[in-house]
Amino acid sequence: MSLSQDQISRYSRHLLLPEVGVEGQEKICNSKILCIGTGGLGSPVALYLAAAGVGKLGLIDFDVVDKSNLQRQIAHGESTVGKLKVDSAKEKIADLNSDVDVVVYNERLSSKNALEIFKDYDVIVDGTDNFPTRYLANDACVLLKKPYVYGCILKFDGQVSVFDSRTGPCYRCLYPEPPPPGLVPSCAEGGVLGVLCGVIGTLQATEAVKLVLGKGDTLNGRLMLYDALGMKFREMKLRKDKNCTICSDHPTITELIDYEQFCGILPPEEKVVPAGMEIEPTSVKAMMDSKKSFKLVDVREPSEYGICKIEGSILIPLGDVKARDQALLNGLDPADEIITHCHHGVRSLTAAEILKEMGFTNVKSMSGGIDEWSVQVDKNIARY
Repeated sequence: MSLSQDQISRYSRHLLLPEVGVEGQEKICNSKILCIGTGGLGSPVALYLAAAGVGKLGLIDFDVVDKSNLQRQIAHGESTVGKLKVDSAKEKIADLNSDVDVVVYNERLSSKNALEIFKDYDVIVDGTDNFPTRYLANDACVLLKKPYVYGCILKFDGQVSVFDSRTGPCYRCLYPEPPPPGLVPSCAEGGVLGVLCGVIGTLQATEAVKLVLGKGDTLNGRLMLYDALGMKFREMKLRKDKNCTICSDHPTITELIDYEQFCGILPPEEKVVPAGMEIEPTSVKAMMDSKKSFKLVDVREPSEYGICKIEGSILIPLGDVKARDQALLNGLDPADEIITHCHHGVRSLTAAEILKEMGFTNVKSMSGGIDEWSVQVDKNIARY
């Protein structure tokens, strides 16, 4: 496809670059790139790839826009809150560059659909925030022999790399096994600096464009680490693992697997909560109203406690509970009746189980956490 007069005008700053020129811009306009996720990372990735003139841009996401997304997910706005993210992003891209063919997949990426979706694209860019999807995307790219542009963010730190098993290591060469469930907090639990998404996402978009052009040194075989607070970039050299389970000469993984199971994550319907370990927010409120004596322990982080709290609760972060040190438990007595709570009820259940193991006999976790408390009991409690 040769460039039209309108495209020559639009992409003139690219055409002036000897490394791009007319031939390079034609490559970009004929390229097909898939972006997994249209959130914090996916937003800048999709917008900059669209601005660059990528011919076919795939967007896969199954979520809807929430107001809490707008702090970092720049493909969306106040007018699209409640809309499907893929549709919101497609509208934004249409306004930015109507030449781009945007293909949306309003579905969760899974072992059942990954290969079928990936096969039509030249480059796969991962803008997600969970381990099952990273391993799935990596394995699908290895099997299809496609480059995988990886990005990861949390708090003030980010990582970027390119994994192309044809010429270098894959994601499993760096991380053969996932961390235990709950060890690494999500952005929803640990927070993230909004502009960090822009830094890491634009680096991913840069690598994707370089892969299409076949120019420059990509991050294949290198992991870039970014510390926003210290404003420092570091780099780690990566080597191909000769015993890698999927990209070595003798792989043990030859097809896509169950990645939720691989990462130790049970689907909601299969999670088993020990009998008697949970209590509804309305029941906790009834205990308060009846002046029953008990300790309500908030196991969130101090920054979360500063956003909102239930009056009368005691702050003991989960990390202090995990230390299993009585001195860190803010005077709790094993004889106390204790109810733990967190944001959504996951961390509090962990805390309750640890306290039980420490000899606290009367412990329950408030299901749904303070978020459900806001819904069922007190709408004045801020939701975040």
